[in-house]
Amino acid sequence: MRQRSLIAITAALAAGALTLTACGSRDSGDKGSDSGGTTVVIGVDAPLTGDLSALGLGIKNSVDLAAKTANKKKYVDGVKFEIKALDDQAQPSSGQQNASTLVADKDVLGVVGPLNSSVAESMQKVFDDAKLVQISPANTGPALTQGANWQTKKERQYKSYFRTATTDAIQGPFAAQYVFNDAKKKKVFVIDDKKTYGAGLASTFTAEFKKIGGQVVGTDHIDPDTKDFSAVATKVKNSGADVVYYGGEYPQAGPLSKQIKASGAKIPVVGGDGIYDPTFIKLAGPNSAGDLATSVGAPVETLASAKQFVADYKAGGYKEEYAAYGGYSYDAAWAIIEGVKKVVDDNGGKLPDDARAKVTAAVQNVSFDGVTGKVSFDEFGDATNKQLTVYAVENGAWKAVKSGTFTG
Repeated sequence: MRQRSLIAITAALAAGALTLTACGSRDSGDKGSDSGGTTVVIGVDAPLTGDLSALGLGIKNSVDLAAKTANKKKYVDGVKFEIKALDDQAQPSSGQQNASTLVADKDVLGVVGPLNSSVAESMQKVFDDAKLVQISPANTGPALTQGANWQTKKERQYKSYFRTATTDAIQGPFAAQYVFNDAKKKKVFVIDDKKTYGAGLASTFTAEFKKIGGQVVGTDHIDPDTKDFSAVATKVKNSGADVVYYGGEYPQAGPLSKQIKASGAKIPVVGGDGIYDPTFIKLAGPNSAGDLATSVGAPVETLASAKQFVADYKAGGYKEEYAAYGGYSYDAAWAIIEGVKKVVDDNGGKLPDDARAKVTAAVQNVSFDGVTGKVSFDEFGDATNKQLTVYAVENGAWKAVKSGTFTG
């Protein structure tokens, strides 16, 4: 394997801003465009209730903003965009049902979501069979695009599946290099929640950490349905680890961090984008200072390309924050809008009978300056934008401490 290195993100990351216009109210409006044209629905699937709803509602609202922006700009002549948001409660079975519901709605020409990689696994074939494009702003499991054997043989799984987030094949090693080289932690205890996302992320972190000279002094799994992690916390304390890596999400990561500190192990907990949310800090308590998380891209607030998005989101009056995946959700929706525009333009200003298949094909070739930077997809449907950022808990909030990209 070739030596990999961290490359600092330059100001070029912010090059090119997607011009947006302020959105109006949050209501989607009546069916049909103002000119009596065609209604195109963008489906949204995310956890809109439950522990992960802070992330899911940020996804929904950002897609809503994209639809309203396209309508205000009359971006696709004769087409009005609406959204249809369904709650998957972070459950694969619900996600699969939602996929079938969205496929059954003939006006749906694209779907943004889901949040969870395990949910995506249950949805992909349903959408692909219907030739309905799906773009996740948050899925990071490499197998979703490159197959179960992605480490040895990459193979595209579904032509209808894309994502604007980079994968754990990059995020895990990126975190490992930061922990070992920058944080100077050499002995790690690795824990995961046994789910697709968490186990996959822990695996890629572990492989890179060992490769660069780190020592794994213990491993364990937790039950995500419980909040009592005292047994694993004791194992961590007795292991001599100077850092914990957790593959999973913030509802469990917060209490886990708190209980590890309470056990007497005053060491940082590190996780991926699944723990990068203010709720983690609330759950972990004041002793979470120094805990770390990686997340896709650079902080939206620091990007020149995102200034209009941030302003328009605020003007839109959304009750919830756009959260970790807002910019990526907007860009996912805009990729679908660009696909629809291409299909309509190529068909004399109207949608063809096989619009879904044509939109899916068009999305493969989209390229535009989005909220998060340049948006385009590679041959697997993965985002070509592979930036990541490390955040640390400082003074009760997440603070970006290093941005870069991981190259092989």
